Amino acid sequence: MRSDDDARQAFEAFVSAANYSMLVLTTARRGTRRAGCLVGFATQCSIEPQRFLVCVSKANATARLVRQVRYVGVHQLGAEQHELARLFGEQSGDWTDKFTECRWHAGVHGVPVLDDAPAWMVGRIVTRVGLGDHTGLVLAPVAGGRHRDGAPLMFDAVKTLDAGHPA
Repeated sequence: MRSDDDARQAFEAFVSAANYSMLVLTTARRGTRRAGCLVGFATQCSIEPQRFLVCVSKANATARLVRQVRYVGVHQLGAEQHELARLFGEQSGDWTDKFTECRWHAGVHGVPVLDDAPAWMVGRIVTRVGLGDHTGLVLAPVAGGRHRDGAPLMFDAVKTLDAGHPA
């Protein structure tokens, strides 16, 4: 039987080879508070009904607002959008209004939609799942759009960012 340290090292070796696309999660409460953060843990999790899982670090300001809302936006980033990733990954809503630094509009249910994102989706939170240091949000899509095709921004391109809050 392997020790806990062996299992931890095996897991770290496995996930270190993963290179997944980075997304920005946004939300708002009654049009008075907005929040958003860079997320890397996300995937489609059902075909029928359509469901998408996005995971938010419990340490950041966005996670606190997400507990109070029913809808969130998920935005794909293009490979060239390092500055948008830096804004939502390194800054915290605890000290920065990120939305004054980017182009956006209020979408369905008041969810902020990033105008420069190649694709976006607003989803209704169907289920919240505790996942260690993250909260998983299972989303049912309610709106979305695709503005352009192209390569997504991948984890390898942002892994040196200095997170606004520790994960």
